[in-house]
Amino acid sequence: MKLFKSFLFVAFLATISLTSNAQTSENPWAIAVGADLINLQDKNLESGLGFGVPALSLSRYIGAGFSVGAQYALGNTKNNGVDLDYTSLDGVIKYNLSEGNVLPYLFAGYGMSRLSDEKTSKNGFFPSTDSGRTILGGVGVNIGLDDNFAINLSTSYRGVTENDINNHLQHIVGLSYSFGAGDADKDGVPDQKDSCPDVPGLKEFDGCPDSDGDGIPDNKDRCPEEAGTEALQGCPDSDGDGVADIDDACPEVAGSAAMNGCPDSDGDGVADNVDRCPQTAGDPANAGCPWSDRDNDGVADKDDQCPDDKGTAANNGCPDQPNDLINFINSNENRFLFSVNSSKLSADNIRILGGLKALLDKYPNTTITVEGHASSDGSTAYNQKLSEQRAQSLKSYLVSLGVDSNRVKTVGYGESKPIEDNGTMKGRTSNRRAEINRSAKLTIN
Repeated sequence: MKLFKSFLFVAFLATISLTSNAQTSENPWAIAVGADLINLQDKNLESGLGFGVPALSLSRYIGAGFSVGAQYALGNTKNNGVDLDYTSLDGVIKYNLSEGNVLPYLFAGYGMSRLSDEKTSKNGFFPSTDSGRTILGGVGVNIGLDDNFAINLSTSYRGVTENDINNHLQHIVGLSYSFGAGDADKDGVPDQKDSCPDVPGLKEFDGCPDSDGDGIPDNKDRCPEEAGTEALQGCPDSDGDGVADIDDACPEVAGSAAMNGCPDSDGDGVADNVDRCPQTAGDPANAGCPWSDRDNDGVADKDDQCPDDKGTAANNGCPDQPNDLINFINSNENRFLFSVNSSKLSADNIRILGGLKALLDKYPNTTITVEGHASSDGSTAYNQKLSEQRAQSLKSYLVSLGVDSNRVKTVGYGESKPIEDNGTMKGRTSNRRAEINRSAKLTIN
Protein backbone atom coordinates (compact mmCIF):
# COMPACT_ATOMS: atom_id res chain seq x y z
CA MET A 1 0.00 0.00 0.00
CA LYS A 2 2.89 2.31 0.70
CA LEU A 3 4.23 1.71 -2.81
CA PHE A 4 0.80 2.49 -4.29
CA LYS A 5 0.66 5.83 -2.45
CA SER A 6 4.10 6.68 -3.78
CA PHE A 7 2.87 5.86 -7.28
CA LEU A 8 -0.10 8.22 -6.94
CA PHE A 9 2.11 11.03 -5.59
CA VAL A 10 4.48 10.74 -8.55
CA ALA A 11 1.51 10.80 -10.94
CA PHE A 12 0.17 13.95 -9.29
CA LEU A 13 3.52 15.76 -9.56
CA ALA A 14 3.83 14.80 -13.22
CA THR A 15 0.31 16.00 -13.90
CA ILE A 16 0.91 19.52 -12.59
CA SER A 17 4.41 19.98 -14.00
CA LEU A 18 4.29 18.81 -17.61
CA THR A 19 2.36 19.74 -20.72
CA SER A 20 0.39 17.10 -22.52
CA ASN A 21 -0.27 15.92 -25.99
CA ALA A 22 -3.04 13.42 -26.33
CA GLN A 23 -4.01 10.84 -28.84
CA THR A 24 -6.54 12.68 -30.98
CA SER A 25 -7.75 12.84 -34.59
CA GLU A 26 -4.46 14.54 -35.43
CA ASN A 27 -2.46 11.47 -34.32
CA PRO A 28 -5.11 8.72 -34.15
CA TRP A 29 -2.84 5.75 -33.41
CA ALA A 30 -0.96 5.26 -30.13
CA ILE A 31 1.31 2.57 -28.77
CA ALA A 32 2.51 2.43 -25.18
CA VAL A 33 5.23 0.51 -23.36
CA GLY A 34 5.58 0.46 -19.57
CA ALA A 35 5.46 -1.45 -16.34
CA ASP A 36 2.55 -2.55 -14.17
CA LEU A 37 1.84 -3.07 -10.48
CA ILE A 38 -0.67 -5.67 -9.29
CA ASN A 39 -2.50 -5.44 -5.95
CA LEU A 40 -4.83 -8.33 -4.98
CA GLN A 41 -8.08 -7.18 -3.35
CA ASP A 42 -9.01 -10.16 -1.14
CA LYS A 43 -8.78 -9.38 2.60
CA ASN A 44 -8.32 -13.05 3.35
CA LEU A 45 -5.18 -13.18 1.29
CA GLU A 46 -1.79 -12.04 2.35
CA SER A 47 -0.77 -10.14 -0.78
CA GLY A 48 1.71 -7.45 -1.65
CA LEU A 49 2.28 -5.34 -4.69
CA GLY A 50 3.64 -7.22 -7.66
CA PHE A 51 5.80 -5.61 -10.29
CA GLY A 52 5.97 -6.62 -13.91
CA VAL A 53 7.12 -5.76 -17.40
CA PRO A 54 6.15 -5.24 -20.07
CA ALA A 55 2.80 -3.51 -20.15
CA LEU A 56 1.88 -3.00 -23.81
CA SER A 57 -1.06 -1.29 -25.52
CA LEU A 58 -2.25 -0.30 -28.98
CA SER A 59 -5.21 2.02 -29.54
CA ARG A 60 -6.92 4.15 -32.12
CA TYR A 61 -8.88 7.36 -31.74
CA ILE A 62 -12.38 7.04 -33.24
CA GLY A 63 -13.79 10.50 -32.54
CA ALA A 64 -15.72 12.58 -30.00
CA GLY A 65 -13.06 11.87 -27.36
CA PHE A 66 -13.30 8.05 -27.68
CA SER A 67 -10.50 5.60 -28.42
CA VAL A 68 -10.55 1.78 -28.69
CA GLY A 69 -7.66 -0.63 -28.32
CA ALA A 70 -6.05 -3.61 -26.63
CA GLN A 71 -3.58 -3.95 -23.78
CA TYR A 72 -1.36 -6.73 -22.53
CA ALA A 73 0.57 -6.95 -19.27
CA LEU A 74 2.90 -9.34 -17.48
CA GLY A 75 3.81 -9.30 -13.80
CA ASN A 76 4.11 -11.25 -10.57
CA THR A 77 2.89 -11.00 -7.06
CA LYS A 78 2.86 -13.09 -3.89
CA ASN A 79 0.00 -14.83 -2.21
CA ASN A 80 0.72 -16.29 1.23
CA GLY A 81 4.39 -16.42 0.41
CA VAL A 82 3.84 -18.11 -2.95
CA ASP A 83 5.19 -16.39 -6.08
CA LEU A 84 2.49 -16.02 -8.67
CA ASP A 85 2.82 -15.12 -12.32
CA TYR A 86 0.33 -12.59 -13.64
CA THR A 87 -0.91 -12.08 -17.22
CA SER A 88 -3.73 -9.90 -18.60
CA LEU A 89 -5.13 -9.28 -22.06
CA ASP A 90 -8.01 -6.84 -22.57
CA GLY A 91 -10.01 -4.90 -25.07
CA VAL A 92 -10.47 -1.33 -23.87
CA ILE A 93 -12.51 1.76 -24.70
CA LYS A 94 -11.25 5.11 -23.46
CA TYR A 95 -12.91 8.52 -23.15
CA ASN A 96 -10.93 11.80 -22.88
CA LEU A 97 -12.34 14.12 -20.22
CA SER A 98 -10.88 17.31 -21.66
CA GLU A 99 -8.92 18.76 -24.53
CA GLY A 100 -6.44 20.82 -22.55
CA ASN A 101 -2.72 20.44 -22.10
CA VAL A 102 -3.18 17.78 -19.44
CA LEU A 103 -5.55 15.07 -20.63
CA PRO A 104 -7.30 12.92 -17.99
CA TYR A 105 -9.43 10.04 -19.21
CA LEU A 106 -11.76 7.25 -18.15
CA PHE A 107 -11.58 3.73 -19.54
CA ALA A 108 -13.40 0.41 -19.33
CA GLY A 109 -12.86 -2.96 -20.88
CA TYR A 110 -13.32 -6.69 -21.00
CA GLY A 111 -10.68 -9.38 -21.15
CA MET A 112 -8.84 -12.15 -19.36
CA SER A 113 -6.68 -12.29 -16.25
CA ARG A 114 -4.39 -15.17 -15.31
CA LEU A 115 -2.78 -15.72 -11.95
CA SER A 116 -0.78 -18.95 -11.37
CA ASP A 117 2.39 -20.51 -10.17
CA GLU A 118 4.55 -22.75 -12.30
CA LYS A 119 3.85 -25.81 -10.17
CA THR A 120 0.07 -25.73 -10.38
CA SER A 121 -0.50 -24.17 -13.80
CA LYS A 122 -2.15 -26.59 -16.18
CA ASN A 123 -2.31 -24.87 -19.55
CA GLY A 124 0.26 -22.10 -19.30
CA PHE A 125 -1.47 -19.32 -21.30
CA PHE A 126 -5.03 -18.38 -22.20
CA PRO A 127 -7.36 -20.10 -21.91
CA SER A 128 -6.42 -21.77 -18.71
CA THR A 129 -8.09 -23.22 -15.70
CA ASP A 130 -6.31 -20.57 -13.67
CA SER A 131 -7.52 -17.67 -15.80
CA GLY A 132 -10.83 -15.89 -15.76
CA ARG A 133 -12.91 -13.42 -17.66
CA THR A 134 -12.43 -9.91 -16.39
CA ILE A 135 -14.43 -6.67 -16.39
CA LEU A 136 -12.35 -3.56 -15.74
CA GLY A 137 -12.70 0.18 -15.30
CA GLY A 138 -10.32 2.92 -14.34
CA VAL A 139 -8.85 6.38 -14.72
CA GLY A 140 -5.67 7.67 -16.30
CA VAL A 141 -3.84 10.71 -17.58
CA ASN A 142 -1.59 11.45 -20.54
CA ILE A 143 1.20 13.93 -19.88
CA GLY A 144 2.77 15.13 -23.06
CA LEU A 145 6.49 15.52 -23.67
CA ASP A 146 6.25 16.77 -27.28
CA ASP A 147 3.93 16.46 -30.28
CA ASN A 148 4.13 12.64 -30.24
CA PHE A 149 5.47 11.31 -26.93
CA ALA A 150 3.63 11.33 -23.60
CA ILE A 151 3.90 9.76 -20.16
CA ASN A 152 0.90 7.56 -19.43
CA LEU A 153 -0.40 6.82 -15.93
CA SER A 154 -3.44 4.68 -15.19
CA THR A 155 -5.20 2.78 -12.41
CA SER A 156 -7.95 0.21 -12.93
CA TYR A 157 -10.07 -2.13 -10.91
CA ARG A 158 -10.35 -5.60 -12.43
CA GLY A 159 -13.24 -7.83 -11.44
CA VAL A 160 -12.68 -11.51 -12.33
CA THR A 161 -15.81 -13.59 -12.90
CA GLU A 162 -14.53 -17.19 -12.71
CA ASN A 163 -11.97 -19.77 -11.58
CA ASP A 164 -11.51 -18.18 -8.20
CA ILE A 165 -9.17 -15.59 -9.62
CA ASN A 166 -9.07 -12.71 -7.19
CA ASN A 167 -10.23 -9.22 -8.03
CA HIS A 168 -7.31 -6.86 -8.16
CA LEU A 169 -5.98 -3.39 -8.92
CA GLN A 170 -3.69 -2.82 -11.85
CA HIS A 171 -1.47 0.29 -12.00
CA ILE A 172 0.43 1.07 -15.19
CA VAL A 173 3.10 3.67 -15.88
CA GLY A 174 4.56 3.94 -19.35
CA LEU A 175 5.61 5.96 -22.35
CA SER A 176 3.18 6.35 -25.25
CA TYR A 177 3.81 7.38 -28.85
CA SER A 178 1.02 8.86 -30.97
CA PHE A 179 1.24 8.71 -34.73
CA GLY A 180 -0.73 8.50 -37.94
CA ALA A 181 -1.37 12.17 -38.55
CA GLY A 182 -1.80 13.10 -42.22
CA ASP A 183 0.83 15.46 -43.62
CA ALA A 184 0.21 15.86 -47.34
CA ASP A 185 3.01 18.37 -47.89
CA LYS A 186 5.53 16.52 -45.67
CA ASP A 187 6.51 19.65 -43.74
CA GLY A 188 6.15 18.12 -40.29
CA VAL A 189 2.88 19.94 -39.54
CA PRO A 190 -0.22 17.68 -39.48
CA ASP A 191 -2.82 18.57 -42.07
CA GLN A 192 -5.37 19.42 -39.40
CA LYS A 193 -3.01 22.05 -37.97
CA ASP A 194 -1.59 23.09 -41.33
CA SER A 195 -3.00 26.38 -42.66
CA CYS A 196 -1.33 25.54 -45.99
CA PRO A 197 -1.68 21.73 -46.15
CA ASP A 198 -0.69 21.45 -49.82
CA VAL A 199 2.46 23.60 -49.64
CA PRO A 200 5.49 22.79 -47.47
CA GLY A 201 5.97 25.43 -44.81
CA LEU A 202 7.27 26.21 -41.36
CA LYS A 203 5.94 25.21 -37.94
CA GLU A 204 6.11 28.77 -36.64
CA PHE A 205 3.72 29.80 -39.43
CA ASP A 206 1.30 26.88 -38.93
CA GLY A 207 2.68 25.00 -41.92
CA CYS A 208 2.71 27.94 -44.35
CA PRO A 209 5.82 29.08 -46.22
CA ASP A 210 7.38 32.55 -46.15
CA SER A 211 8.67 32.78 -49.71
CA ASP A 212 10.16 36.27 -49.41
CA GLY A 213 11.61 35.79 -45.92
CA ASP A 214 9.98 38.90 -44.47
CA GLY A 215 8.56 37.14 -41.42
CA ILE A 216 5.01 37.18 -42.79
CA PRO A 217 3.63 33.82 -43.98
CA ASP A 218 2.48 33.65 -47.58
CA ASN A 219 -1.17 33.07 -46.61
CA LYS A 220 -1.20 36.47 -44.85
CA ASP A 221 1.22 38.22 -47.24
CA ARG A 222 -0.29 40.42 -49.97
CA CYS A 223 3.08 40.38 -51.70
CA PRO A 224 4.46 36.87 -51.03
CA GLU A 225 7.27 37.21 -53.58
CA GLU A 226 8.51 40.62 -52.35
CA ALA A 227 9.84 41.34 -48.86
CA GLY A 228 7.76 43.97 -47.10
CA THR A 229 6.58 45.14 -43.72
CA GLU A 230 3.93 43.90 -41.33
CA ALA A 231 2.24 47.32 -41.38
CA LEU A 232 1.69 46.94 -45.14
CA GLN A 233 0.69 43.24 -44.95
CA GLY A 234 4.03 42.06 -46.27
CA CYS A 235 4.32 44.49 -49.19
CA PRO A 236 7.24 46.85 -49.91
CA ASP A 237 7.01 50.65 -50.10
CA SER A 238 9.78 51.82 -52.42
CA ASP A 239 9.15 55.57 -52.05
CA GLY A 240 8.46 55.45 -48.31
CA ASP A 241 5.12 57.28 -48.54
CA GLY A 242 3.16 54.72 -46.52
CA VAL A 243 1.38 53.36 -49.59
CA ALA A 244 2.35 49.82 -50.59
CA ASP A 245 3.86 49.55 -54.06
CA ILE A 246 1.05 47.21 -55.07
CA ASP A 247 -1.46 50.02 -54.39
CA ASP A 248 0.82 52.92 -55.42
CA ALA A 249 0.15 54.49 -58.81
CA CYS A 250 3.51 56.31 -58.47
CA PRO A 251 5.70 53.77 -56.62
CA GLU A 252 8.95 55.66 -57.27
CA VAL A 253 7.70 59.11 -56.19
CA ALA A 254 6.44 59.87 -52.69
CA GLY A 255 2.82 60.93 -52.60
CA SER A 256 -0.22 60.54 -50.40
CA ALA A 257 -2.78 57.83 -49.75
CA ALA A 258 -5.52 60.21 -50.90
CA MET A 259 -3.79 60.43 -54.30
CA ASN A 260 -3.12 56.64 -54.52
CA GLY A 261 0.51 57.22 -53.65
CA CYS A 262 1.08 60.04 -56.17
CA PRO A 263 1.99 63.69 -55.47
CA ASP A 264 -0.22 66.66 -56.29
CA SER A 265 2.33 69.35 -57.11
CA ASP A 266 -0.16 72.16 -57.81
CA GLY A 267 -2.51 71.24 -54.97
CA ASP A 268 -5.62 71.18 -57.14
CA GLY A 269 -6.80 67.76 -55.95
CA VAL A 270 -5.70 66.01 -59.14
CA ALA A 271 -2.73 63.62 -58.85
CA ASP A 272 0.24 64.47 -61.05
CA ASN A 273 0.02 61.18 -62.93
CA VAL A 274 -3.41 62.10 -64.34
CA ASP A 275 -3.04 65.91 -64.23
CA ARG A 276 -2.66 67.38 -67.72
CA CYS A 277 -1.33 70.56 -66.11
CA PRO A 278 0.59 69.27 -63.05
CA GLN A 279 2.33 72.58 -62.35
CA THR A 280 -0.76 74.76 -62.71
CA ALA A 281 -3.76 74.50 -60.42
CA GLY A 282 -6.86 73.66 -62.37
CA ASP A 283 -10.24 72.02 -62.21
CA PRO A 284 -10.54 68.25 -61.62
CA ALA A 285 -13.37 68.28 -64.15
CA ASN A 286 -10.88 69.56 -66.75
CA ALA A 287 -8.14 66.96 -66.04
CA GLY A 288 -6.42 69.34 -63.62
CA CYS A 289 -6.10 72.21 -66.10
CA PRO A 290 -7.64 75.66 -65.75
CA TRP A 291 -10.51 76.48 -68.07
CA SER A 292 -9.86 78.87 -70.96
CA ASP A 293 -10.96 82.50 -70.53
CA ARG A 294 -10.61 84.28 -73.86
CA ASP A 295 -11.77 87.68 -72.60
CA ASN A 296 -9.78 87.44 -69.33
CA ASP A 297 -12.75 88.47 -67.25
CA GLY A 298 -12.29 85.69 -64.69
CA VAL A 299 -15.28 83.73 -65.96
CA ALA A 300 -14.33 80.48 -67.72
CA ASP A 301 -15.45 80.26 -71.32
CA LYS A 302 -17.61 77.23 -70.47
CA ASP A 303 -19.64 79.38 -68.07
CA ASP A 304 -19.28 82.68 -69.97
CA GLN A 305 -22.35 83.74 -71.89
CA CYS A 306 -20.22 86.41 -73.55
CA PRO A 307 -16.84 84.64 -73.95
CA ASP A 308 -15.42 87.32 -76.23
CA ASP A 309 -16.64 90.31 -74.21
CA LYS A 310 -15.13 91.08 -70.80
CA GLY A 311 -17.83 91.00 -68.21
CA THR A 312 -18.54 90.07 -64.60
CA ALA A 313 -19.28 86.82 -62.78
CA ALA A 314 -22.51 88.34 -61.47
CA ASN A 315 -23.64 88.81 -65.07
CA ASN A 316 -22.50 85.32 -66.23
CA GLY A 317 -19.40 86.69 -67.93
CA CYS A 318 -21.20 89.41 -69.80
CA PRO A 319 -20.61 93.13 -69.21
CA ASP A 320 -22.90 94.95 -66.88
CA GLN A 321 -25.57 96.59 -69.00
CA PRO A 322 -24.99 100.37 -69.40
CA ASN A 323 -28.59 101.12 -68.60
CA ASP A 324 -28.19 104.88 -68.31
CA LEU A 325 -26.47 105.00 -71.70
CA ILE A 326 -29.25 102.88 -73.16
CA ASN A 327 -31.81 105.18 -71.59
CA PHE A 328 -30.07 108.14 -73.22
CA ILE A 329 -30.13 106.47 -76.64
CA ASN A 330 -33.82 105.76 -76.25
CA SER A 331 -34.69 109.29 -75.03
CA ASN A 332 -35.71 112.44 -76.92
CA GLU A 333 -32.27 113.90 -76.19
CA ASN A 334 -30.85 111.51 -78.72
CA ARG A 335 -31.68 113.89 -81.58
CA PHE A 336 -29.25 116.55 -82.68
CA LEU A 337 -31.01 119.06 -85.00
CA PHE A 338 -29.23 121.20 -87.63
CA SER A 339 -30.05 124.33 -89.61
CA VAL A 340 -30.69 124.19 -93.37
CA ASN A 341 -27.59 123.17 -95.35
CA SER A 342 -25.55 123.13 -92.11
CA SER A 343 -23.51 120.60 -90.12
CA LYS A 344 -22.60 123.06 -87.37
CA LEU A 345 -23.43 122.00 -83.82
CA SER A 346 -25.81 124.19 -81.89
CA ALA A 347 -25.27 125.17 -78.29
CA ASP A 348 -27.96 122.73 -77.28
CA ASN A 349 -26.18 119.98 -79.27
CA ILE A 350 -22.91 120.77 -77.46
CA ARG A 351 -24.64 120.59 -74.11
CA ILE A 352 -26.14 117.19 -74.88
CA LEU A 353 -22.83 115.85 -76.20
CA GLY A 354 -21.16 116.79 -72.92
CA GLY A 355 -23.61 114.50 -71.10
CA LEU A 356 -23.00 111.75 -73.66
CA LYS A 357 -19.26 112.03 -73.11
CA ALA A 358 -19.75 111.45 -69.37
CA LEU A 359 -21.70 108.25 -70.13
CA LEU A 360 -19.00 107.05 -72.51
CA ASP A 361 -16.40 107.63 -69.79
CA LYS A 362 -18.53 105.57 -67.39
CA TYR A 363 -18.54 102.66 -69.85
CA PRO A 364 -15.08 102.76 -71.42
CA ASN A 365 -15.54 99.48 -73.25
CA THR A 366 -18.54 100.59 -75.28
CA THR A 367 -18.66 101.88 -78.87
CA ILE A 368 -21.44 103.82 -80.52
CA THR A 369 -22.60 104.55 -84.05
CA VAL A 370 -23.68 108.10 -84.96
CA GLU A 371 -26.25 108.36 -87.78
CA GLY A 372 -26.55 111.49 -89.95
CA HIS A 373 -29.71 112.46 -91.87
CA ALA A 374 -30.99 115.22 -94.19
CA SER A 375 -34.32 116.59 -95.42
CA SER A 376 -35.36 116.32 -99.05
CA ASP A 377 -34.19 119.85 -99.88
CA GLY A 378 -31.42 119.73 -102.45
CA SER A 379 -30.18 116.82 -104.56
CA THR A 380 -29.87 113.30 -103.31
CA ALA A 381 -26.08 113.36 -103.66
CA TYR A 382 -25.82 116.64 -101.80
CA ASN A 383 -28.09 115.41 -99.02
CA GLN A 384 -26.01 112.21 -98.67
CA LYS A 385 -22.82 114.19 -98.23
CA LEU A 386 -24.50 116.62 -95.80
CA SER A 387 -25.77 113.72 -93.64
CA GLU A 388 -22.25 112.30 -93.42
CA GLN A 389 -20.87 115.70 -92.39
CA ARG A 390 -23.49 116.03 -89.62
CA ALA A 391 -22.57 112.62 -88.20
CA GLN A 392 -18.90 113.54 -88.40
CA SER A 393 -19.57 116.80 -86.53
CA LEU A 394 -20.80 114.82 -83.50
CA LYS A 395 -17.84 112.47 -83.62
CA SER A 396 -15.30 115.26 -83.95
CA TYR A 397 -16.69 117.05 -80.95
CA LEU A 398 -16.71 113.88 -78.81
CA VAL A 399 -13.10 113.21 -79.84
CA SER A 400 -12.22 116.77 -78.88
CA LEU A 401 -13.61 116.03 -75.45
CA GLY A 402 -11.26 113.03 -75.12
CA VAL A 403 -13.33 110.13 -76.47
CA ASP A 404 -11.23 107.59 -78.41
CA SER A 405 -12.09 107.98 -82.13
CA ASN A 406 -12.25 104.18 -82.47
CA ARG A 407 -15.19 104.13 -80.12
CA VAL A 408 -17.36 106.32 -82.41
CA LYS A 409 -18.45 105.14 -85.82
CA THR A 410 -20.36 107.32 -88.28
CA VAL A 411 -22.77 106.65 -91.13
CA GLY A 412 -24.83 108.98 -93.34
CA TYR A 413 -28.23 108.06 -94.74
CA GLY A 414 -28.98 111.23 -96.70
CA GLU A 415 -32.70 111.79 -97.12
CA SER A 416 -33.53 108.04 -97.15
CA LYS A 417 -34.77 107.75 -93.54
CA PRO A 418 -37.08 110.63 -92.70
CA ILE A 419 -38.93 110.52 -89.40
CA GLU A 420 -41.60 113.03 -90.51
CA ASP A 421 -43.16 114.26 -93.78
CA ASN A 422 -40.70 116.26 -95.93
CA GLY A 423 -43.76 117.99 -97.52
CA THR A 424 -44.07 120.26 -94.45
CA MET A 425 -41.68 122.74 -92.94
CA LYS A 426 -42.01 121.08 -89.54
CA GLY A 427 -41.27 117.71 -91.06
CA ARG A 428 -38.18 118.96 -92.93
CA THR A 429 -36.87 120.60 -89.71
CA SER A 430 -37.17 117.28 -87.80
CA ASN A 431 -35.40 115.40 -90.61
CA ARG A 432 -32.26 117.63 -90.51
CA ARG A 433 -30.69 115.58 -87.68
CA ALA A 434 -28.04 113.24 -86.31
CA GLU A 435 -28.64 110.59 -83.66
CA ILE A 436 -27.20 107.54 -82.01
CA ASN A 437 -28.69 104.62 -83.88
CA ARG A 438 -31.49 103.40 -81.58
CA SER A 439 -31.66 100.00 -83.28
CA ALA A 440 -27.96 99.32 -83.22
CA LYS A 441 -26.60 96.91 -80.65
CA LEU A 442 -23.98 98.44 -78.41
CA THR A 443 -20.63 96.73 -78.89
CA ILE A 444 -18.89 95.85 -75.63
CA ASN A 445 -15.14 95.26 -76.01
